[in-house]
Amino acid sequence: MSTIHTRETQTALWHELVREGEQRAGRALGEERESYLVMTLMRHLGDAPLAHRVMAFELLEALQQSGRVRQQELRDVGDRCLLISGLYPELAERRRVQLGYFIDLGRGAYARLAQDLTAALKELFEELSRGFAELVRVLFALRGLSGQVPVLAPIDRHALALDARTAERDFPGAILVRGPSAPQ
Repeated sequence: MSTIHTRETQTALWHELVREGEQRAGRALGEERESYLVMTLMRHLGDAPLAHRVMAFELLEALQQSGRVRQQELRDVGDRCLLISGLYPELAERRRVQLGYFIDLGRGAYARLAQDLTAALKELFEELSRGFAELVRVLFALRGLSGQVPVLAPIDRHALALDARTAERDFPGAILVRGPSAPQ
C-alpha cells in the first residue's frame, strides 16, 4: 500500500520525502546535508533541460569563471550530477557512460567549490563531496517510493562503492543485472 504525502508547504513535503528516503536507504544524512538535499530538489526538479546538459562541459566552463559566478556554476554542476545519479541513473546508460561518470563529476565539483569557500560553507561542500554516494543512495531510495524498480549494472553498483553483501541493503528491490561477460 502506498503512502500519500501531504504537508502544508512544499519544503515540509520534501523534508518528509527525504527522511523517508533516508530511512529506506538506512542512512542518516544529518540536518545540514538533509536540508541541502531538500533545497537542491526544490531548486532543480523543475530544470527541464537536465537530461540534455553536458555536465563535463559545464564543469569546464565553471572552472574558467571566477568569484561568485564560479561558485554558483560549480554548485549547479554538483547538484545536477547528484540528481542525475540518484533520480535518473538510466540517463547514464542512454549516454553510454557509467553512473560513476556523474558521481565523479558531481563529487569533484563540490570538492572544487569547497576549495573556493571559507568556514562553514567550505565544511558543508567538503562533506557533500565525501558523502556524495550516500546522498545518491538516499535519492535512489526516494525514487523507489514511486514504485519504480531501477536496474543497476554491476559497474554502477561499484561506482557507489558497493559489494555483493551491501547491494540489497542499500538498494532494496532493485534488479541487479550482470554486465557483459569478459572473454576467458
